[in-house]
Amino acid sequence: MEDEVDRLVAAWRTERPDLDTEPLHVLSRVSRLARHLDRARRAVFAAHDMESWEFDVLTALRRAGPPYELSPGRLLRATLVTSGTMTNRIDRLQSAGLVSRNPDPQDKRGVLVRLTDAGRTRVDAAFADLIDRERDLLGSLTADDRRTLADLLRSLLVPFDTDPTG
Repeated sequence: MEDEVDRLVAAWRTERPDLDTEPLHVLSRVSRLARHLDRARRAVFAAHDMESWEFDVLTALRRAGPPYELSPGRLLRATLVTSGTMTNRIDRLQSAGLVSRNPDPQDKRGVLVRLTDAGRTRVDAAFADLIDRERDLLGSLTADDRRTLADLLRSLLVPFDTDPTG
């Protein structure tokens, strides 16, 4: 079985035989797969009248567990955006009735962002559909293959997740 990456690597080997193109076998596939996954995810989110960024914020709150609230600072760390961007996102989600802002009882100057019932309903439905779609995308792999792939990808990802500058 040959794919587009095999053809790309073969072309580079012809054009640049002086370079070791081996990394392309893995990372070009990861990159192409990420683009396909992004399209699939956006389609699921669109079916729920949701943008990717909305899903990111709402799922961060949902994963927090009852009462499904986090400080804006914790949301920043969970979603890797700037404070200005997060403020804008919270404003938009609040206007849509998906989150509320509440005073932080531990910090009189602070607020907590809480997932509303409407936000929970919407994110739960989108997440269930996303899991179904992603299961379909992995359908050609056995359970053992999925575990092996997850382990290998984790090995590549951990250094990025633990790098404080990254």
